Amino acid sequence: MFPLFRENIKIALGSVKSQLLRTILTVVIIAIGIMALVGILSGINALENTISSDFSSMGANTFNIQRYELTVRVQTGNSRNRGRTKINPVISYRDAKEFIDTYNFPSARTSLSFYGTNAAEVKYENKKTDPEVAVIGANEHYIGNSGLDLESGRGLNVFDSSNSNSVTVIGSDLAKALFPDENPLNKSISIRGSKFTVVGVLESKGSTFGNNQDLIAIIPYQKARAIFTSPRVNYRISVRVDKSEMMAGAQDEAVIMFRNIRALSPIEDNNFGIVRSDDLLQRVGSITSYLYVAAWIISIITIFGSTIALMNIMLVSVTERTREIGVRKALGAKRKTIAMQFFIETVLVGQFGAALGILLGILIGWGIAAGFDLTFSIPWVAMLWASTIAFIVAVISGVYPSTKAAKLDPIESLRYE
Repeated sequence: MFPLFRENIKIALGSVKSQLLRTILTVVIIAIGIMALVGILSGINALENTISSDFSSMGANTFNIQRYELTVRVQTGNSRNRGRTKINPVISYRDAKEFIDTYNFPSARTSLSFYGTNAAEVKYENKKTDPEVAVIGANEHYIGNSGLDLESGRGLNVFDSSNSNSVTVIGSDLAKALFPDENPLNKSISIRGSKFTVVGVLESKGSTFGNNQDLIAIIPYQKARAIFTSPRVNYRISVRVDKSEMMAGAQDEAVIMFRNIRALSPIEDNNFGIVRSDDLLQRVGSITSYLYVAAWIISIITIFGSTIALMNIMLVSVTERTREIGVRKALGAKRKTIAMQFFIETVLVGQFGAALGILLGILIGWGIAAGFDLTFSIPWVAMLWASTIAFIVAVISGVYPSTKAAKLDPIESLRYE
C-alpha cells in the first residue's frame, strides 16, 4: 500500500514538473486567496495586539475622567449643526485639584497629570536630544495608575508633588540617549532651562502609532505648571481601585463629585467623559470583529474562485493525459489507483499554493505592522485556517477530475490522440 502511494506521489510530482507554467498559474491563483486571508488577519491581529496592550496597561480597575467620551465629534459645514455641537470645557487645574482634594473613595488612588509638551529638548552636559521628548506633569500616583514600571530608582512621591521638587523620572530611550555609558540616577538634566535630578528610570514600553512611550520625562505637576503656562491646559484624572467589585461604586461617586465641581444641575448632561480601560478593550474587540468578518468574506470569494480554477485546470489535465491513463489501465492499474494519482496531484498543488499564500500573507501583515508601528506576531491561527482551507479546496477540486479519470475506458483512452 505504501509503495503504491509513494509511486503516486512521484507520478504527481512528475506531472507537476512537466506542466510547470500551468502549475505556477494554479498555485498563484490559490495563493492569492490564502494571501488575502492570512495578510488581512495578521494585520488585524497586529492592530488588536497593539491597542489591547496599550489599553490593558491601565489595569482593569482603572477609569479616567477626561474632556470627552470615546465617541468622535464631527464639525460639519452647516452652521446650524455647528451651533448645536456641544463643546465640553477642558478639565482645568481648579477642577482637577478640587477633585483630588475631595475624592476619598476607600482604597482608591487618584492621579493628576497633563502634557506640558511633546517636543522638548533635554540636555545633559554636552549632550542633548532632538526636540521630541514628551514632558508630563504628574502627581505621585501617575506612574502606578498608567501601568508604568520602574527599571531603577524610585517614582515621584507626595513630597515631590507638594514641594515642587526638581526631580524627574525618565523613559528608557531618553536614558539611553543622554547616558549611554553611565548610570542616570542622581544626574542633573535640563528641561526648558530648568535643572532636574533623575530619580528613576522607567522600563521600556515601546511605541504606538509612531508615538514613542519611552522618550518621556515625568516631573511634579506643580513644577510643570511653573514651566508650561498655557492657559488652556487640559488635565487628566485617573482613578484606580484595588478591588474590581468596588469599581462601579468608585465610578459613580466620581461622576457625582465631578458634576458638583462643574456645578451641573440634575437635568444637565455630563460635560466630561468617563472612560474605563475595559470599555476601551471591548470597543476595540467590537471593531476588530467587523474587520475579521470582512476579511473572511473577501477571502471566501477569492478562495471560491481558486476552487473553480483548480478544478478546471485538473479537468484539462485529465483530458490531455487520456492516453497515459489508458496505458496505465492496460498495465493493470485499478480505478482507485488512477483516482488517487490525480487526487494527490491536486492536493500537492493546493498545498504549494497554501505555502506561497501563507508566506506572502505574513509578509503583508509584517509590512502593515512595520508601516503603522504595530506589534506584529506570527498569525498561527490564520496559518492553520489557511492550510485547512487549502486542503479542503484541493479535495473539492480534485474529487470530480479524479473520478472522471478513473472511469475512463482503457480501450477508448488508448485510441485518444
